[in-house]
Amino acid sequence: MIPIAPIAPIGVTGPAQVGNVTSVPAIAPGATAVPAGGASFASQLDALSAMQQNTDQLAIKAATGDLTSIQDYTIASTEAQLMTQLTVTVRDKAVEAFNDIMKMQV
Repeated sequence: MIPIAPIAPIGVTGPAQVGNVTSVPAIAPGATAVPAGGASFASQLDALSAMQQNTDQLAIKAATGDLTSIQDYTIASTEAQLMTQLTVTVRDKAVEAFNDIMKMQV
């Protein structure tokens, strides 16, 4: 029988390394919750739409034989697929959070 040593943590010793959160900034009524420098969900949807249109154009070029590099289509297709999955996941989490908030008793 081969002895198995326990797995030791790698570099992270606990929550103390994360830092202390002293306060959470309040959001004024009517203000958006988008952090400074962050993109809104609508702009992410616009980026996703543009990415899918680019992928569609590359697919048409591939079908007609005008595409010089199949890697361009493969990369664009994979990026669009991952962006779609990310967007759907964020949407689902937002809806879930909204539903949880609506279930709270005041």
